[in-house]
Amino acid sequence: MNYSYPVYTIDAECQDCYKCVRNCPVKAIQVQSGHAKVISERCIACGKCVEVCPAKAKQFRNDTAKVKTLLKKPVKVYASLAPSWISEFNTIGKEQMIHALKALGFAGVSETAIGAQIVSQNVAKDLDSEHGKGKLLISSACPATVDFIRKYHPELSQNITQVSSPLLAHCRFLRDTFGEDIGVVFVGPCIAKKNEADRHPELLDYALTYPEIKQMWREADINPAEFVPEKDDVFVPVDAEEGARYPIEGGMNDTLKFQTNPKVHYAALSGIKNIRTAIKDLPKDLGGETVFLETLACPGGCVHGPCTEHNSPGILEWLRVIKNSDFPKSPKHRKTHEISLDYPRDDVKKVEHTAEELTHALQSIGKYTAEDELNCSSCGYDSCRNFAAALLDGRAEPSMCVSFLKKQAQKKANALLRSISSGVVICDKNLQIVESNRNFAELFGEDTLMAYDACPGMAGADLRRIVPFFSLFESALSTGKEVRRDSLKHKNRLFYVNVFTIEPHETVGAVIIDVTKSEMRREQIAGRARQVIDNNLSAVQEIAARLGEQMADTELLLRSIADDYAKNNAGE
Repeated sequence: MNYSYPVYTIDAECQDCYKCVRNCPVKAIQVQSGHAKVISERCIACGKCVEVCPAKAKQFRNDTAKVKTLLKKPVKVYASLAPSWISEFNTIGKEQMIHALKALGFAGVSETAIGAQIVSQNVAKDLDSEHGKGKLLISSACPATVDFIRKYHPELSQNITQVSSPLLAHCRFLRDTFGEDIGVVFVGPCIAKKNEADRHPELLDYALTYPEIKQMWREADINPAEFVPEKDDVFVPVDAEEGARYPIEGGMNDTLKFQTNPKVHYAALSGIKNIRTAIKDLPKDLGGETVFLETLACPGGCVHGPCTEHNSPGILEWLRVIKNSDFPKSPKHRKTHEISLDYPRDDVKKVEHTAEELTHALQSIGKYTAEDELNCSSCGYDSCRNFAAALLDGRAEPSMCVSFLKKQAQKKANALLRSISSGVVICDKNLQIVESNRNFAELFGEDTLMAYDACPGMAGADLRRIVPFFSLFESALSTGKEVRRDSLKHKNRLFYVNVFTIEPHETVGAVIIDVTKSEMRREQIAGRARQVIDNNLSAVQEIAARLGEQMADTELLLRSIADDYAKNNAGE
């Protein structure tokens, strides 16, 4: 378990659902022994797995303890507040938000949107210059999309604008304004910002998510809604303006159109899947056109980040951001506080598998023909061949394939049914046979056995035409309880029948045994036992009779002796 990376898995909570694999846009998940682990080298920290995990096994790193330690140090620590706060904390005002953060120990609160304005100003210059003319430029605002391009489309790494993200630009701005010895902590909806803090500790100390700041408030018994604003509850050093529009799709483009060349073509894409579709197989030559592509990893923008509550309709969140952004009457030429960054390639190692290797991997999960490749995506991969590649890479396990598991289970069930010496049948609520074994068919005559041989299992056959005591099945289906008959007589045969519930009121199964011969043997044994008992009784009676006769003779003898003895004594 890698607690140092921003996203990790609690193995004990992972429930074998593979929902994270299905939703991870870059498949940065490795499944081992049924547990889905994050592959940090492949991950872009978009947080999608954290959002969708039903068991909460996917977690993001909690940095609240580190921030508390920083706030206790003899340095001024400033909060860089993401502009999406206006949609997340829509029940409190700006002054209350500032006051609540300062109550935790922050020296001041500044808007990350100021950094966004600095970035827009620098990008606008590039778009107007010869450097950007006739090229495709991709925004550097979202760290998750930057990592996506660097790792999965490294050929476009040099198309990322060579300016920093708004957050790092804001950190540079704050240190230029208040001194290099200050601390800076980001507060926002983004997990990927934690990567920025890890990579640039000289600018950004820590990145907190909205849930983390709420946790700190709870632990400090702070309720922002109860605060009465004070005069110094203001953003420092100034309020942001048009940069506050960055957290919605197209927001950055709005700030650029406001101040740059109208000949530039703008496009805004949010969601990694949409971005992948747009830049896949992109030609190097765009016909001399200048194109700026704004990219955000979260669909709709940062207002729908992985660490937001989505407690109101998306259109309202969008409107709150729009109303919170204030475009000046004309473009401003602000001090840039530049921080230029180079975004080198960070290729994810791709292993090219041969057709033979893929075929072998497919066969290991029961895919022998093209028809076997269902491409159902239940494993989390969009095709069986991509799943096979993941198997070869060690990122997946055969048990992730539902159709493979079903076939394996069916084979085991069939083998078990065949090996059972008793008759076994399973039927649905309509008394249609789902599965049966040959021993079951043998119990009910040649016609049934022929039907079984023609269609092994007899799936779909009407049980009522085969089993004369089908009412027992109806009883089990209606009551949901087990029905058992030890000696059910039908014509000249006796059956042992046990009907049990598989799925209440939907499916039942039965074990049926012909005990006619056993009962006949039992009667024979009982008859012999009765004969032996009778013989023994006769012998006992005879012995008793003889003992009775002997006892009578003995009694007469003893009486005679006693009488003689008495007479002799009297004569003396």
